[in-house]
Amino acid sequence: MPSFPNSGVNAIRPIQVGVIGVGNMGQHHVRVLSFLKDVQLVGVADVNVERGLELASKYRIRFFEDYRELLPHVDAVCVAVPTRLHYEVGMACMHQGVHILMEKPIAASIGEAELLVNAAAESDCILQVGHIERFNPAFLELQKVLQQEEILALEAHRLSPYSQRANDVSVVLDLMIHDIDLLLELTAVPVVKLTASGTHASGSGYLDYVTATLNFANGAIASLTASKVTHRKVRRLTIHGKNSLTEADFLNNEILIHRHTPGQKTGQVLYRQDELVERVYTSNIEPLHAELEHFVNCVRGGNQPSVGGEQALKALRLATRIEQIALDSQAWHDNFVELEKSLVLP
Repeated sequence: MPSFPNSGVNAIRPIQVGVIGVGNMGQHHVRVLSFLKDVQLVGVADVNVERGLELASKYRIRFFEDYRELLPHVDAVCVAVPTRLHYEVGMACMHQGVHILMEKPIAASIGEAELLVNAAAESDCILQVGHIERFNPAFLELQKVLQQEEILALEAHRLSPYSQRANDVSVVLDLMIHDIDLLLELTAVPVVKLTASGTHASGSGYLDYVTATLNFANGAIASLTASKVTHRKVRRLTIHGKNSLTEADFLNNEILIHRHTPGQKTGQVLYRQDELVERVYTSNIEPLHAELEHFVNCVRGGNQPSVGGEQALKALRLATRIEQIALDSQAWHDNFVELEKSLVLP
């Protein structure tokens, strides 16, 4: 791989990028990278030779059965392999000085995730993690809407029909971790108590339906539900605020804000209370496009990504705790200081 200063990739030529793993998610990385400005899609790597060759032929790029043979030819890669391989592939990339966008979760265990984060710091490699909802236009607008709102409670529903994708992890690490990351970003305070329960429905050996309740240090509460066995796809976050109720639909890219208008009185009798509904308009940019563009800009400029390894590790720590409690059917609570230590990198 050509040598570039750690501050970023030379702006004279396009950034050389590859994709490792071209299954359900990886093929979309290839599609978006193929038309990003100032990016040259070099090749793809996958153990499935037929699928890899088909995609390589479609986009007129190189195919590598062994991902390690791709690394000398690129500045950066998108890694979309099964979660159990995240650590192995990530470490190999950083050993070669290759920047990484790693699909979520960052790794299969907290220990592996910590090693990846440390390796990124030591190698000066960009490590961005694919918490794609951070780049959803609806979430970006939601953050603006909530700037002046006091959050009392949050409800997250992330439901999907069963499929063969991501069947090597539970629904907590596959789906719920998205909302865990969003809630940690919105509340910015530690969790001090949580309960969770779940069920196996598909025979996969992993939890397929999980619900969790979280209490935050500032008094706010949150309920999260994630499912791989629901016959309808839902991606919704509802925020109960002191002055409003806000609903964000990440599938339809829509935000609704409900407020009460002042009631009118005759004497002491309140006879009408109207509701005002505000619709927030968002852009139509594809979240994956925004995510990959951000990654490329970080690689070019040497800037840290908005969702780096440390943020992903924080979400993984909480997700792992929820998963374990759901399996054990036990409640957990702790004091502010001890929990803060468990959720924040040393």
